[in-house]
Amino acid sequence: MSTLQTPATHERRPLRFAVFAFAAVVMLGGLTARLFAMQLAGNPAGAPAAAAAPVPAGLQIVSEPVPSTRGLIYDRTKHLLVENVPTFTVSILPADLPLSQQPQVVGSLAGLLGTSATAITTALDSASGSRFDPVTIANDVPEQTARLIAEDNLTLPGVDVTVEARRDYLDGPLFSQLLGYTGPIDATTYASLQGQGYLSDDWIGKTGLESQYETALRGTYGVQQVEKDGTGRTVRVLSTTTPPQSGDSLILTIDAKEQRYAQQALDWGLKLSGSKRGAIVVENPQTGEILAMVSEPTYDDNLFARGISTADYQKLLANPALPLMNHAISDIQPPGSTYKLVTGTGVLADKKLGLNELVLSKPYVQVGSTLFWEWNHLGWGPLDIKDAFAHSADTVFYQLAQRLGIDRLGYWGTQYGFGQPTGIDLPAESAGLVPTNQWKLDTLGESIYPGEVLQAGIGQGYDLATPLQVANAYSALANGGTLYQPQVVREIVSPDGTVVRPFTPKVIRKIAAPGWVFTTMREAARRVVASRNTYNLVDMPIVVAGKTGTAEFGLRDKNGVLPYHNWFAGFIPKAAWTKDNPTGDVSKPDSQLAFCVFIYDAGTLGNTATEVAKYFLQLHYGITKDYRLPQLLQRTNFYEGGR
Repeated sequence: MSTLQTPATHERRPLRFAVFAFAAVVMLGGLTARLFAMQLAGNPAGAPAAAAAPVPAGLQIVSEPVPSTRGLIYDRTKHLLVENVPTFTVSILPADLPLSQQPQVVGSLAGLLGTSATAITTALDSASGSRFDPVTIANDVPEQTARLIAEDNLTLPGVDVTVEARRDYLDGPLFSQLLGYTGPIDATTYASLQGQGYLSDDWIGKTGLESQYETALRGTYGVQQVEKDGTGRTVRVLSTTTPPQSGDSLILTIDAKEQRYAQQALDWGLKLSGSKRGAIVVENPQTGEILAMVSEPTYDDNLFARGISTADYQKLLANPALPLMNHAISDIQPPGSTYKLVTGTGVLADKKLGLNELVLSKPYVQVGSTLFWEWNHLGWGPLDIKDAFAHSADTVFYQLAQRLGIDRLGYWGTQYGFGQPTGIDLPAESAGLVPTNQWKLDTLGESIYPGEVLQAGIGQGYDLATPLQVANAYSALANGGTLYQPQVVREIVSPDGTVVRPFTPKVIRKIAAPGWVFTTMREAARRVVASRNTYNLVDMPIVVAGKTGTAEFGLRDKNGVLPYHNWFAGFIPKAAWTKDNPTGDVSKPDSQLAFCVFIYDAGTLGNTATEVAKYFLQLHYGITKDYRLPQLLQRTNFYEGGR
C-alpha cells in the first residue's frame, strides 16, 4: 500500500488515516475468517481480456508473483489454533532514500519504533535484494505508530507503511512445539526458493508444522504484469494474469482438550519434583494418531511471529533445559526398563525362553570381574517372564539378553521401531540408537563387550530412544504387533472445505512375532500395575497396563549415585472401566489409548513419570478421586520406587 500524502505542514488527519486503516482491514478481512468459508474469485468465464495499453519507450513489462493467503490450522475437533491477522509493517525502499538523508530518517524511525538506529542500518546494509526491493524494518507495529509514520512521508522518504498478514497462535505455548512458527526468509533460503515465486521479504515456515507443511499452507502465488522503468522501479500494475490461491488448512490429530490435560499433568510433576524438562505423548494405538504431545519447557511462538527481540532469543538459547527443542521427538535418552519389552519379546519369539520357564533373579550377575547388580541388590528368586517384567528384575533380563545376543536384541529393537525415525510428520526427529556388533565396529572399531550386552538388555549403555519411539513401541504392543507411523496432521483441506488429503493410517511393519507373544507381554505389563510396583495405580477405576523405567546417566554424586531419568509407558484396554476386576483383561489388542511420560533428571523417591501419568488419566477419564502420591516426588539420592 502506498504511503499517504500529507501537506508540508505535517497536519495530522485522523479521518484520512481511519479511511486507510478501514480499507486495509476490509482488504484483509478474509485473513481472519476460517478458510472453509472463503471462495476464490476470478474473472467470469468468457469475459474478454482487457486490452493492453501501449508501453512507452524505455519501459518494460515483467511478471511478478502475488502472495497468497496462508492456510489455517485446527485441532481434530475443528478448534482454531492458528489464524492470520492484519498487522502494520514498516519498510524502506532504499532507492527512494537519499544517502544524505539516511541518518536523519533512520534516527527518526528508531525513535518512533522504539528500536536502535544500528539495527535499522544493519537491516538496510544486509538486505539481499536490489535497491528497489523493500527492506522490512518492523513488523506488528502499533496502529498509532503506523499512523504517525504514514503521515510523515515528507520527512521520511522511502519509508512505507503496509498492511500484511501475521500468524496468530491462539493458544500460545500450549502448541508451540507442534505448530512451530513463521519467520523472515533468509538469504540462503531465498536464493534456493526464488524460482518458486518466493519474495525477498517473504515469511516462511521455520519450525514445526509451519515448516513441515510449508508448501500446502503457503498456497499458490499468483502472477501479475507490472510496468517498470529502466532502473527497475515499478511504475504501475497492469493486470493480474493468474490470481493467487489461498493455502490449504491443516486438521490435526491432536485434541486441544487432551493437550491441555497432558500439559497440566506434566507441569504439575515437573514443578513438584523440581525437574526442569520432560515430555508426554498420547497416541491412538489403532491408527498412529497422536492425540497429545507436550514438551517442557517450551516457548511462545507468538514471540517469533511478532518479531522476537535479540535479548529474548538469546535467553531461550541460553536456557540449559532447551525450550526450543521438542523433547518428545528430538531428545534421545536411554529408555531404561521400558526397553525390557524388546528383550522379553525377543526371547519368547526366538524360543530362547519357555512361556512358563523360571529364571533366577539373584543379587547380581557376574561377567569377568564385573558385578551387574539387581536394582534392589537382593534379587527376587525364580521368576517367569511376567513376574520378571512386573518386578523389573534386572538380573533376569541380563540373562535373557545373554541368551539373545546383541545382534538379535538389536533386531527386535528395530522391529519395535527403535534406532530409526518413526517418520512422524514433524521436522527434527531423532533416530535414537540400537547397538549391534556392526554398529560398534563401524563407530568405535571394536566389537560389543559381553557386559554391554547385559546393559542393552535393560535399555542402558548405548541404547537411546525418544519418548515418541517408546510410546509407539507400546502402541504396537497394545494393538497386537502393528507398528504405525505416528501422524499429527489428520487431513488437509482446501479453502472451499474440500478434503484434499484424507487421513490414512500408515503401517511401518507388522512385528515378526506370534500373536501369543504380544498377549503375554500385555499381561506382563498389566502385572506391573497389579503387583503394586506402581503403588496405587492399580486402585484407579480403570485398567492400566505399562512399564516404568529408570535410566542412569551423567556423573556420580558425592554418595556415588548416578542421576537418573524416569519413564512410564503404558496403555488402556478398550473396556477400561472394570473397577471390580482386580487383574483387568488386557488379552485383547483393542486399546484406544497409549502413552509415554518422560522426566529428565527426575531424582525423586518414586517414579515421577508414573505420578504424571496418573494425573493425566484422572483428567482424561474424569476421575474425581485423586490418586496422586506427591510425597513420592521428593528429591533424593536413593531410588525406592518401581523401576
